[in-house]
Amino acid sequence: MGYLLLAGAIAAEVVATTAMKYSEGFSRLWPSLVTALGYLVAFALLARTLKTVSIGTAYAIWSGVGTASIAVLGLLLFGEGLSATKVAGILLIVGGVVVLNMGGAH
Repeated sequence: MGYLLLAGAIAAEVVATTAMKYSEGFSRLWPSLVTALGYLVAFALLARTLKTVSIGTAYAIWSGVGTASIAVLGLLLFGEGLSATKVAGILLIVGGVVVLNMGGAH
C-alpha cells in the first residue's frame, strides 16, 4: 500500500509542477490553484507513505521519478531541448534511486 501511495504522491507532484509552468508565475488563476492543490495532495500522500516505507527510500523514489518525469514532460510539452548532458543527468538520477534502494530497501 505504501508504494501505491507513493505513486500517487509522485503523480500529484508532477501535475503540480506542470501546472506551475502553465501558471506563468502564478498570474493565471486555474493553473495556480492546480499547483497548490497538487502539492497539498503530494505532501499528504508522501506523509502517509512514510508510515510504511523508509524515508530515504521514499524520498529517493519521489524526487528521482518526479525529476525524471518533469524532464521528459519538458521535452514533450514545452519543447525543451535534449542534450547529452541532460540525458546523462536523468540517467544519474535514476541510477542513484536504484543504488539507494539496493542499499537500504527492506
